[in-house]
Amino acid sequence: MDKEHLTFIDEDGNEILCEILFTFDSEMFKKSYVLFYPVSENEEDNIEVMAASYVPGKDGDGELFPIETDEEWELIERVLKQYEEDNAEEFDYEDEDEEEDYCEDCDDEDDFEDDEDDEDEQ
Repeated sequence: MDKEHLTFIDEDGNEILCEILFTFDSEMFKKSYVLFYPVSENEEDNIEVMAASYVPGKDGDGELFPIETDEEWELIERVLKQYEEDNAEEFDYEDEDEEEDYCEDCDDEDDFEDDEDDEDEQ
């Protein structure tokens, strides 16, 4: 595991090059965690963020371990949500070619969405 990438071995034994999103330490669980996603040649692909605990090794290598408890997953989800909020400009979830879910004639976006639902029911 280097500073930017790691190699993840999936359940079928395939090696997958992944980019490290970030790492953090938990005092509560006395572990270090890494969040990462597969490197893709197509930047438009949706990314699947994966997580593992890890023990850093010498020379930048380390060993990954599966997340063991629901409590750990809850912590990871909270930390990831905070990371996304802090770095919102880096996360562009909308496709630029898609039409905005918003109506210029409506005061409230919810009103526009309700109108769409009414059209679907007809």
